[in-house]
Amino acid sequence: MNTTIEKELFELIGDNHQMTSAETPLRDDAFQKSDKNKMLAIEGHFFQIMEELGLDMTDDSLQGTPHRVAKMFIQEIFSGLNPANKPKISVFENSYNYDKMLVEADITFNSTCEHHFLPIIGKAHIGYVSSGKVIGLSKLNRIVDYYSRRPQVQERLIMQIFNELKSVLVTEDVIVVMEAKHLCVSSRGINDESSYTSTIQYGGIFNEKENRNDFFNLIQQKK
Repeated sequence: MNTTIEKELFELIGDNHQMTSAETPLRDDAFQKSDKNKMLAIEGHFFQIMEELGLDMTDDSLQGTPHRVAKMFIQEIFSGLNPANKPKISVFENSYNYDKMLVEADITFNSTCEHHFLPIIGKAHIGYVSSGKVIGLSKLNRIVDYYSRRPQVQERLIMQIFNELKSVLVTEDVIVVMEAKHLCVSSRGINDESSYTSTIQYGGIFNEKENRNDFFNLIQQKK
């Protein structure tokens, strides 16, 4: 492909926040290298980036930055890439026979735009009706956190959370809403600081408008 056309395509995909796959694009050998060796490699690469920016890497304040960034990438903000970090979800029988909607609202999440590696900051709202299985409330937060901690597009992120909840809870009766600010919109490009992005994914009983409205009413109560 012509280099100019290729770069224009890259910009088009990035500015329109398009995704190329519903799954996080990972190489087959993504986890053959240890986290320690990945951190050493990233540290060296980031040192070079900082030097290319003209920064004085002998400055006391900057010397440790490549190491801090490498550690942050592997152990924190991109830790959700590694399946070894997937939260262990214990499922329990719905022994109290609660058969109505359960909603957890305002779950804070921090993710990263895969097009510009800038933060995505927002709230997730989850509802489900038990098919006989339930999970601890904090596990909903952990599922959101796990899939958020990787380079993402918001549409993919909500699909991954939705599909995981359906699988764990063994039910189609799940609804997820996500609202987020994208710093790739507010701090570059159009520089729009007021807009935010909302996504919704649902199935089962939530295909019925009445049930979706009940969910929306519940998540709006404390706003």
